[in-house]
Amino acid sequence: MSNRLASKLLAELVGTFSFVFIGAGAAAIAGTGVGLPGVVAVAFAHGLTIMAFAFAYGSVSGGHMNPAVTVGVLAAGAMSVGEAVGYIVSQLIGGIAGALLLRTVLGGSATGLGVPALAHNLALGATTLTITPTVGFLIEAVLAFFLVTVVLSTAVAGRAGSLAPLAIGMTLTLNILMGGPLTGAPFNPARALGPMVATGNYGDVWLYLAAPIVGAIIAAILHTGLAWLAYEEAASAPDGARKAPAE
Repeated sequence: MSNRLASKLLAELVGTFSFVFIGAGAAAIAGTGVGLPGVVAVAFAHGLTIMAFAFAYGSVSGGHMNPAVTVGVLAAGAMSVGEAVGYIVSQLIGGIAGALLLRTVLGGSATGLGVPALAHNLALGATTLTITPTVGFLIEAVLAFFLVTVVLSTAVAGRAGSLAPLAIGMTLTLNILMGGPLTGAPFNPARALGPMVATGNYGDVWLYLAAPIVGAIIAAILHTGLAWLAYEEAASAPDGARKAPAE
């Protein structure tokens, strides 16, 4: 293994470890079922952490910290298969390690350690809402689609410059503000799996692992299609008006 790849994998491991420890910790402490203040606290804990570590490690590994993001970047042709596999393994190890440390810090798994769960009889005004696995899958896929779209359009394409981590952190925060009370909104297999391993609670694990990957692949297809259309438009423009499209 080259030193360059080793530094990338270590950055992904540490970044995901920190993300799960802080994000799942906030969910365990503040909770997502105690009204708007709790949801806001959890959303900002995740968003600010991902933003901070994307600033810290973006120049090293790209700051994915999410297997779904890595799959999206791979599907968009921006990294190799071998590198993507290394990223995903590092992220999963980091997520599990973060959750295990959280279990130690909180004195066990009684708090739930931020394990995501589908809403059951969630009070919404005069009615209640229960999220079925099918609807939960759709929500998680859509949230991952939003995140990976922003990652590909800012960090990978380079359109946001040094502000890409800010855009990514804001997207994560907004996603959780909407989806947190419905599915727990991890839209990140490492964020979901870590607390599940630490608690032994694997409820709907297939949903939380598969849905973000589906959303990420759709985002990559859209990103590639838009880049192709931009290239075709640039190629058909008069010579004096041509400019290279962002990938």
